[in-house]
Amino acid sequence: MKTILCYGDSNTWGHPPFRSLAEIGPRFGFTERWPGVLRQTLGADYWIIEEGLSGRTTAFDDPIEGTHKNGKTYLLPCLETHAPIDLVTIMLGTNDLKTRFSAPAYDIGWGIQNLASMILNSAFGPNGSAPKVLIMSPARIGKLSSLAELFIGAESKAELLPMHYRNVAETLGCSFFDAASVVTTSDMDGIHFDISEHQKLGKAVAEKILQILA
Repeated sequence: MKTILCYGDSNTWGHPPFRSLAEIGPRFGFTERWPGVLRQTLGADYWIIEEGLSGRTTAFDDPIEGTHKNGKTYLLPCLETHAPIDLVTIMLGTNDLKTRFSAPAYDIGWGIQNLASMILNSAFGPNGSAPKVLIMSPARIGKLSSLAELFIGAESKAELLPMHYRNVAETLGCSFFDAASVVTTSDMDGIHFDISEHQKLGKAVAEKILQILA
């Protein structure tokens, strides 16, 4: 059995789109969020570990939501907990675009490189090797509503992330996938996925993983 770790933020966790904080619905179900779709698509020969955290960044301590939102803080413990892991998918970067971080796309790319390097330098894959890595650039920022003030200027920076992420993948010998090639964010908040998009993403990532682990 192959073990896949999906390391991400609220769109991996299954956070529903919302127009206001007073209207946030319940978390999408196991079979609705994209790692669950991935599990169903790949079948019984694959074990999918969902490791999504709302607000998680690549490598930034969040001064408001807490230092635990930094993707570097939990990555190694997570890898060791679930070892041996055949492949890790990383889909982070959207939260790095928040106004509070003032981070250019270039720095967000460095954050992804830090995470991927940590995985590749670990021994938490099969037989003490390193897991393989699939770097996923997030979907583009859509029409922002209640979250607009949190993401001032994010749209233009988000457009640059695929280029930086692809460069990181090529430099480190990782695989790359642009989530925006198959999904768009909801018109409700411009950040999160509707269930239909989770379905698309899960199936597309499954196809990519089958190619990587063939």
